[in-house]
Amino acid sequence: MQSVGQPPRLGGLILAAGLSSRMGDFKPLMPFRGKTLIENAADSVFAGGAASVTVVVGYRGEELSALLRARYGKRVHIAWNPDYAGTDMLRSIQIGCQALPPCDGFFLLPGDMPVVRQETFRRLAAAWSAEVPGVVFPTLDGYRKHPPLIDSRLTPELLAYGGEGGLRELWRRHEEWIRTVPVDDEGVWVDLDTQTDYWTCREKFERSTGG
Repeated sequence: MQSVGQPPRLGGLILAAGLSSRMGDFKPLMPFRGKTLIENAADSVFAGGAASVTVVVGYRGEELSALLRARYGKRVHIAWNPDYAGTDMLRSIQIGCQALPPCDGFFLLPGDMPVVRQETFRRLAAAWSAEVPGVVFPTLDGYRKHPPLIDSRLTPELLAYGGEGGLRELWRRHEEWIRTVPVDDEGVWVDLDTQTDYWTCREKFERSTGG
């Protein structure tokens, strides 16, 4: 762990194991800004200060892994959720946590959030504390949004949690962990569940740098 006053060593954990059933297409490989949605998500995490990114895959995992390894090489680590069709997001998070390289904290980002600005990641990192482990959420209009920055010292708690109510319930039980950072970033609202979400995002952000 980093000592007080030094910047944390950060990683990223991106969730991309699902079936994309509401979208009607495989979200991670859909085009956006001249590349795929998953590449946009990974690029944003790297731009925000992560040294490496771990991606949890499941459905069409071989195809997705090949793309990521070709693009990022050893900077990206792949974790497999073999039960992607029958498990929730928390299980993918736990699988991803077990595959993370050593780090002080990690950004948790769903793979269908392609337009989070790098300044948001950097503001979260600035709020990380070497003294007290916690979870730093960006907030917009008072609402907690993704991506949180999760202190790696909390990983044992994440792995041990039985899952009732998902990760949101775990945060509710441990409000003492939570810190928040207000951001001016529409990207923390944008997650692409449907074709309408996707085309709205393209119309609004296609020409944006996302920085």
